Amino acid sequence: MKTLLLLLSLLSSTATYSAMNHGGMIMDETGMIMNHNPDKLPKDCKEISKDVDITIRGSHKYALDFNGKMFTYDKRDWQAPGCARINVTFINEDDIRHQFMLHGLPGYMYPEGMFSIELYGKGQKTASFIVPARDHTYYIHCEVSTHTEKGMKAQLKVGKGTGDLSSILGLTAPLTPDIYPINNDRYTWFALAVSILMGALLIGWLSKVLAKKMKKSS
Repeated sequence: MKTLLLLLSLLSSTATYSAMNHGGMIMDETGMIMNHNPDKLPKDCKEISKDVDITIRGSHKYALDFNGKMFTYDKRDWQAPGCARINVTFINEDDIRHQFMLHGLPGYMYPEGMFSIELYGKGQKTASFIVPARDHTYYIHCEVSTHTEKGMKAQLKVGKGTGDLSSILGLTAPLTPDIYPINNDRYTWFALAVSILMGALLIGWLSKVLAKKMKKSS
């Protein structure tokens, strides 16, 4: 009876594991990897030119030096030759969901042209992808839109790249700067002058009241 229960348990766990490892997606209770590819070559590559190891950390603390930003990666710019195998170790140092998501890969190998490592909280995962031979700058970000807008962006240049992407913290200027112009008209200046005058009168009145109280107490 114990042997039968053990066999059923093993079959159940195997079925569960296989169900979570399909369609280019590998999932478990800590996170997910999409389009892991350590060996399939793009059409314009005859062999892997180089192994490039990237360790990237995501956290709130790496954005503390940037005003108005909330999350980012500890590194935000990498270089690799064409046909390189990129081995990514993504470490999430926060207790919330973060991603390393890269766009622009060939769709015939990577559905939606995307490679992704996601962690639901603190932890790390490693996966690989192989880039084509062409010069290109690949966009990296966290899929959570507010995290992206608050600083979680990076880039990977393959070969000569195709230029720097905008809005990479510490590297390039934002595409849309946070500028809040103040349009002061005559009414604004009048209100300001009245406020200053009333403030001065109030301070003068309070000074007189305080001086009278000090005289009485002495």
